[in-house]
Parts: sequence; structure tokens; C-alpha cells
Amino acid sequence: MTDQQTPVMEQTVQPGSPAPAAPKGPKKKKRRGKGKLIAGILVTAAVVIAVAVVLWYFVFRETEDLGAIMTDFVQRGSIQSMVEGSGMTKARNSASVTPGTGKILELYVQEGDQVEAGQPLYKMDDTAAREAVTAAQESVDNAQKDLQAVYDKIAELTVKAPHSGNLREVASLKVGDTVTEGDTIATIVNDTKLRLSLYYSYAYEDQIKVGQTAQISIPAIMDSRTGTVEKINKVRFVSPEGATHFEVVFVLDNPGTLTEGMEASAGLTASDGTPIYPYQNGKLEFYETTVVKAKASGPVEQFNVMNYGDVKAGQVMVQLGAKNTDEEISTKEEALKAAQEKLKTANDELAKYNATAPISGTVLSCSLQEGAEVQSGQGISIADTTQMVVEINVDERNARYVKAGMMVNIDQYGTPYMGIVESVSMTASGENGVASVPAVVTVDNFDGSMIPGTYVSYSFVASQSDDCLTIPIAAVMYVSFANVTLPDTLDAAPVEGGGMDGMTDGEMLPEDGMTDSEMLPEDGMIDGEMLPEDGMIDGDMTVSGGSVAVPQRASGKGAFAKPLMSVSVGGGVIVSGGGSMGGSMGDSMGGAGDESTGTIVFVKADQPPVNAILEPDPAWECPEGFWAVPVEVGLSDTTRVEIKRGLNEGDEVFIGRETQSADSWG
Repeated sequence: MTDQQTPVMEQTVQPGSPAPAAPKGPKKKKRRGKGKLIAGILVTAAVVIAVAVVLWYFVFRETEDLGAIMTDFVQRGSIQSMVEGSGMTKARNSASVTPGTGKILELYVQEGDQVEAGQPLYKMDDTAAREAVTAAQESVDNAQKDLQAVYDKIAELTVKAPHSGNLREVASLKVGDTVTEGDTIATIVNDTKLRLSLYYSYAYEDQIKVGQTAQISIPAIMDSRTGTVEKINKVRFVSPEGATHFEVVFVLDNPGTLTEGMEASAGLTASDGTPIYPYQNGKLEFYETTVVKAKASGPVEQFNVMNYGDVKAGQVMVQLGAKNTDEEISTKEEALKAAQEKLKTANDELAKYNATAPISGTVLSCSLQEGAEVQSGQGISIADTTQMVVEINVDERNARYVKAGMMVNIDQYGTPYMGIVESVSMTASGENGVASVPAVVTVDNFDGSMIPGTYVSYSFVASQSDDCLTIPIAAVMYVSFANVTLPDTLDAAPVEGGGMDGMTDGEMLPEDGMTDSEMLPEDGMIDGEMLPEDGMIDGDMTVSGGSVAVPQRASGKGAFAKPLMSVSVGGGVIVSGGGSMGGSMGDSMGGAGDESTGTIVFVKADQPPVNAILEPDPAWECPEGFWAVPVEVGLSDTTRVEIKRGLNEGDEVFIGRETQSADSWG
């Protein structure tokens, strides 16, 4: 410190104080000590100033530095929850036709043409394609025959009687024996009838007719039986005497006592009564004889026949077991399936050479040229554009509002259309943590103005609330209730007259806050009961006994902050009209009463509303003059949200500051 600075410091001495003694001489040590003192004072002053600045900035600085507070008011009106999005259009019915390999001989359509189902589109040389179809059909026929042969072979494992009769020469078989194809099983004779063959002279050719009755004489039984001419064979049998004869076959019933080999003769009568006799006697034969042979090989599984046993037509005689038939059938069936697929492919290829329109509609594209070879990718596209389809995906939160039959607004490049929800999928699909539900919307497009394969925007009203309370979306905060004590009720106290100006239905409240033009008794008694000194009952109760009514809680201006509560003083029963939180708080937060998160709104008020959180979480940064109030929200649109509980119409709410986005914390 210089000598020039020392007088300046000394000039700070107050007038009237004794003058300092004259220095006896310079003392460097004292001057250094005095300089240190002054320096310490300056440093301390600087620290105090810095602390003051910090306190001012973080504590005492005016809130206007954070930006001016912006507010809005609770309004009554209507709100709609709209679902919006985009989807791609496509024709409800469409088809593509791809020609085969070769040259287009004739082309009958071009882009923009209207065609009917079955109408010819073009013509090509289909000779090779037809030959391929013929060959494929032959393969199918052969495969079917091979498979049928296996089934027939399996059927032959069951040996049945071809007709009724008596068994003879039955093979000696038992279960487990092996039968080879061609082995004789038995002989069946039909002995219910007998046949007799005799020869007659051609002189009686015109006297013998089929169906004519004859008497069959059988010497062995010394009796005769009635027979009938079954057949006449005009053969030429010459007897040793040189006479020519023809054959006549008779049939007669067997009473059970006749058998084959018995000698017999038949007598006939001519038209003039002359007897007609055969050249010689004949022998009776069984009417029918069949040797039953095995047509397949296999082990005997069933054998229940014996010699001279009677059988009926179709009766099972022997059952043989199959050998690897399942594998054989499977092989033949696979071969048939492959042949049928080749036939289908050949027919499909043939259809490409002389195609017809598969549906009625408009030719959207045609890349073919008459007289030119067909190139890869060329073809004809047809679509029925009279009705379009828009496939949309609705967010899982709004999917429950989408129902079949509801109307949907469609917009394509500024052109409006009206669609109808045709179907809603029962399965949602998820991506990036968000699930959506597919739905199909149909749109009539009779004028063809909607273009297939383009994007359109859609919107529909998911739900709507009328005559409800709404506030800006920016006013709603989603917070944690883990560190706060919630109020006993979520319901806001209705304010009569719509403000906190001391008015109730247009009338000024008395200075003492009393209504019904009646004062409390001077002794503070109501029907013999003493009122508390603060005029409150249970802190919140309003007493109504006879014609006396006491407000629960009043603001400084005397306006009610909560509805009147009814108390029956004489009976001692208190009935709360405001309700309690209980489970309703949990419901308002979207879950049970122990939910730790919910929604709040900062409400401007001189006194805390009845449903205010009195000690809010400091992290919420509640502005001065505002109170944190839990609310139950409903529908929302792009700007406002429905308030179901917690606020009154006309309440002023905080929506943000001018220096920050109003919904940056919402």
C-alpha cells in the first residue's frame, strides 16, 4: 500500500472524534499489519457480496426471470377423441394374368378397357401346352389304375362264396397256414336245382318251345318230377341210325333227394297229343358248379368251411392276412398325387396361352404386344375398382372403440370419401413396444376416382363427451405420489356464483360468513349443543339444525370452498355430503388406492382447495399462488383434455411459462 492511499483511509474518521497522534516515524511493520487488515476486510466484503448474489439468484430472485406465468380456465364444452392414421388402398377384387412362353398372336384388350369375367384377353399357339396336358392326364389314369389294383388285391384276401350251394372237395386248411395265389379252396355246387340235357329229332323242331313243361322220369326213385325247357340248342347230333337231332336242356327243382349222375328222361307231348321221346336217356347234373380258387397270397386268419356244408352267396369262406399292403398303398397314392399335381400345372400353363378375364373389372395394366414374344414379367392386371379396401392399424389404446359397421372419414389428396369398417382382427401385432390391431375399411368408388396402391389418411371419432369440463393438455402433470400425502377427497368444492369474490348466487356473503340470514346464538349453542370456538364441527362439518347453517371452510373473502355438510345435532349422527377419498382416489389415478402415480393440475387460489395436496413434492415446482390438485382425466384431443373430477368450471390453472413449452413437463 502506498503513502498516497493512507490519507484516503484516514479521511473516513467521523467528525468529532479525537485526532490521531502524529506519527513518530515510519514503522514498516505496523504499516504491513495495517495493510493486511484492510486486505482482509476487502476479501470478507467480496465473499459477502458473492453469497448475497447467489442467494438472490437462487432464492430471492423474482420468478419473472423464469418467464411470465401463463394460465387458462376450466371451461365447459364437448370433446372428441379422434383416431387418425394412414393406410394403402387396393381394389377389393383384383387378378393378374401371366402368358406362357411364345408369341402373342392376337391381343384383345388394352389398358383402361372394361372386361367381363370369362372374356378372352389374347391368343397364343398352344399346341405344345395341349400335348403336355394329354401326357399328364395319361399319367394320372395309369396311377389310378395302379392304386385300384392294390385295392382289388386287398379285396381278394377275403374269399367269398360266388353263389349259394353245397361245398365239395374243401381244402384242408387251418389258421396260420399260407395260401398261395391259385390254390383251390373248395368246390361249390348248386344242388337246389338240377339240369338234364337230351336230344330230340328235328322232326319235332316246331313242337318244342322254351318254357314248355315236361315230366322228368327218374328210374332210381321210380318216380317223375315236373321240369321245364330252359334252353334249346340247334346243334346237329347224328345218331347211329342216321337221324339228325338237336339239344333240349331241362331244369327241375331238387327236393333234396336227387343228385348228379342219376339217369333220367323227359317226355313231351306234341300239339296233336302225340308223345315225344328223346333219342336216349341222359344223366342229371348240378345246376351250377364253381371251383373257388385263391386270387391272392397270405396267411390264413379265418377258415370256417367243411365238406358238404351249405353256403350262401357272398358268405366269407376264407380270410387271408395282408402283406405290406399299407406301404404299397402309400406308394401308389403318392404317385397318384404327384401325377395330379403335374396335370394341374399343365392345365394352368395351357390356360396362359388362351387366357380369359378371371374377374370383371378394369384393365389396370397390359404390357403385352400383338405379334411380339412374351418377355419375363409381362402380363395383364385387372381390378374391380368400384369398391376399394383400406387396411389400417389402430393403436391398442383405441382399438376397443373400433367396431364393424362404424363410419370412417377417408381423405386422398384432398378428396373426401366415406368408408365403413368391415372387420377388426382379434389378434394384435407388436413392434417397438407398441401394439396395434389391424382392421379393414371398405370404400365405395363408383366413379373410379380413388387410385389403387396409394396412401390415404383416415380418421374417426373413437369416443365423445358432451357438456364436460376441459382444460388445456399443457395443464396436466403426470407425477409420482410416493412422497406426498393425498387429500381425503378428489372432488372439488363447487363455488357458487362462479368465483371467489364473496358472492353466492349473486348475493354478498355476510362479513361473519353466515348464510340463511340467521346468526348463531350468542351462547354458541345449537339445539342445546356447544359449538367449537372456531365455529367448526370436526374441522370440516357444517351444522344444520333447525334453520341454522354453518359453512365448512370459508376463504378470506367469505366464499365457500366446500359444499355444506348436513349434521343432525339432536341425534348425534353426522352425515358427510362431500364424500371421502377411500377407493375413489385410486380410481382417479387409473388403478387401486395404493397407486403411486397420478395426474395433478396447479390451481390458482388464495386458500388451499379442499382437495389440494398441502405439501406437494418440491420436484413438481408448484408456482407461488397455486395449489397442486389431483384430478381424474378422461378423453383428450390435440389441445384439451376432459376433467372428470377435481376441478370446477372457471378455475384458473397453470399451463406453463413464456420461456418454456407449456406442455414440456406434462
